[in-house]
Amino acid sequence: MLRSLWPPLLVLAVVVGGWQLYVTAAGVDPTTLPSPARVVEQGWANRQDLWDQTLPTLQETLLGFALSFAAAWLVAVVLDFSTAARRGLYPLLVASQTIPIVAVAPLLIIWFGFGLLPKMLVVTLTTFFPLAANLAAGFAATDREAMRLLRSLGAGRWRAFRLVRVPSAMPYFFAGLRVSITYAVVGAVFAEYAGAESGLGIYMQAQKSAFRTDLVFAAVAVTAALSIALFGATYLLQRLVLPWERKAGK
Repeated sequence: MLRSLWPPLLVLAVVVGGWQLYVTAAGVDPTTLPSPARVVEQGWANRQDLWDQTLPTLQETLLGFALSFAAAWLVAVVLDFSTAARRGLYPLLVASQTIPIVAVAPLLIIWFGFGLLPKMLVVTLTTFFPLAANLAAGFAATDREAMRLLRSLGAGRWRAFRLVRVPSAMPYFFAGLRVSITYAVVGAVFAEYAGAESGLGIYMQAQKSAFRTDLVFAAVAVTAALSIALFGATYLLQRLVLPWERKAGK
């Protein structure tokens, strides 16, 4: 694990170090480009405000992603069980990805107000497709011989689905989960940009208007940290759900 972490950490250290040296040597105005040291200093000084704004964003992210998770499983199972549904729905799912969220988010604010629901829906729309598409692909990639064997032993379709198709789809599911979760926090922040009463997105807007670029960067750092933490949590979940992969040395 540590071996896989040090290369990106080294690159990050070089980038941050170069940023600090450039800002210090060039005397750049902090309202234009603050130094990393200033971002950390001001972020720590305003840590309570940042924490208070992080909680709504985290709530929107987790609830929206939970809705996306449930919808993705439901749709993927329907697509797997029904050829007619797969032919009718899958092209629409693909086409839905051509609709820009930047156009949908303001409409959701108009329809549902500035509360929690529109932010949840933006997160759901942002994260749903990778999860559903990967699950459907995982179900379709199941070994047909294993399915025939279970059916020949008298297993019903649901039992065969639970015992063979679901376990075989898990690697696909976790691949989609990691793609989706990286979009979740960004989706929540973008929804707040479109209209919100609290959250990191509205906090960034307020600090930008006040020319507090250092606090904008601090909020961006918190957003990135949340995304990385959720991304890492998918690996822990995978180790719990698929313990046989760990025993196999994967």
